[in-house]
Amino acid sequence: MKSSILLIEDEIDLGNVVKQYLEIMDFTVDWSQDGKAALTLFQANARKYDILLIDISLPGMDGFQLAEKIIQINPQTPFLFLTARNERADKLHGLKIGADDYITKPFDIDELVLRIRNIIKRHAGNPAVTEPSTQRSLIERGDVQFNKDSLKLVIGSHAAIMLTPRESELLEFLFNNENRILKREEILTRLWGENDYFLGRSLDVFISRLRKHLNKSDYISISNVYGVGFVFNVKEG
Repeated sequence: MKSSILLIEDEIDLGNVVKQYLEIMDFTVDWSQDGKAALTLFQANARKYDILLIDISLPGMDGFQLAEKIIQINPQTPFLFLTARNERADKLHGLKIGADDYITKPFDIDELVLRIRNIIKRHAGNPAVTEPSTQRSLIERGDVQFNKDSLKLVIGSHAAIMLTPRESELLEFLFNNENRILKREEILTRLWGENDYFLGRSLDVFISRLRKHLNKSDYISISNVYGVGFVFNVKEG
């Protein structure tokens, strides 16, 4: 079955080229040229798309606003930002929202295809949850419950927290490496395949958000190891 893509891009020439090339590469593509129309389309087909390609500068509703609304409808749908702005602040904001990746215009179309396939492959491990798989997807430590498939984190009696896909990947990695020093380089290369300045800054954002959530727990915390990395501290409960 062909993977389905929703492309949101207001530049007519670029949108045509990207749509046609992706279809040549055996994807099915729906193309919307503004944020509000894309949101309406997604609301009607929330389970249809394997990935969204979202331009940041859109008429009606910018890409960041659109992505936040997409997450509210279906947080498991991955998305990638297309941007003409090579600003670190924009990229960090995009990843903080929950983007799986970003690509700066002008870009190599084959690189875009590779990134799309990698993201779809990674998310293929998160199918819709059925009852038998629920136990396998649930991690419990003390007063913390984390469901990898639904991206939900529950701490004690507090309301469930919906994590972004990247936060969820990082938290699962931390649970698999409890109570030991994790070097920043190890986390970056194991999770996202490379270690560079931008990804390092993004990691700090994700760690900060997870630490804020876990401050509510009596059993789990994240400690900094100066100049090295982090320790995911888990007490026996």
